[in-house]
Parts: sequence; structure tokens; C-alpha cells
Amino acid sequence: MPEDVLDYQESVLQMINSLSKGGMPSRNKQNFRATKSGAGMTTAGVKAYRRMNPGSKLKTAVTGKVKQGSTAAKRRKSFCARSAGQMKMFPGAANDPNSRLRQARKRWKC
Repeated sequence: MPEDVLDYQESVLQMINSLSKGGMPSRNKQNFRATKSGAGMTTAGVKAYRRMNPGSKLKTAVTGKVKQGSTAAKRRKSFCARSAGQMKMFPGAANDPNSRLRQARKRWKC
């Protein structure tokens, strides 16, 4: 193929990649908690994710006291059920009290 055609294809691919949205925010201390402080995303991380993924309904962890049957209580119950399944799938993480999975469950009060 002629060189100008390859340059055109490359520029089109770069333009498509720059227009595409989605993905995760960078893994840094601003967006993600350290394992020892409960793992998971921070408020800033959730905001960054929602900017990158318009229409997302991602929310931060339910960590406080909640009324029984409230939306937050249902989210907590759902997370705890999902993460209990993860504990079965990854016994190494389930047995390690310092794993991100165990720390996140602790933060969610599972």
C-alpha cells in the first residue's frame, strides 16, 4: 500500500480512539483507596468514572448506618451477596484478611 494511505488509516484510528468514551480512571491514590483503608473507589474516582462513562449509575460504598429496607440497605445486601460469591471463587483472597476483597467487605460492613 502507498505510504499516504497508511498515514490516513493511522490518523483515522487515532481520531476514533480519541472520540471513544468509556474505561476506568487511572489507578492512583485520588481515585482508588489503598487496601488497608478498605479498597474500592473514592468519591473522586466515582466522579471521574462517571465523566468518562456518561449515563453511569456507579455509586460509592454504603458505609454508614442505614434504615432497614432502604435503598442503601438493599445495595449493601446485594454487594454482600455478590462478594460472598467472589469469596467462593477466590479462596486465596477469602483466606487472606488483607486482601482487597476482604477489606472491601469489611468497609461495606458485610
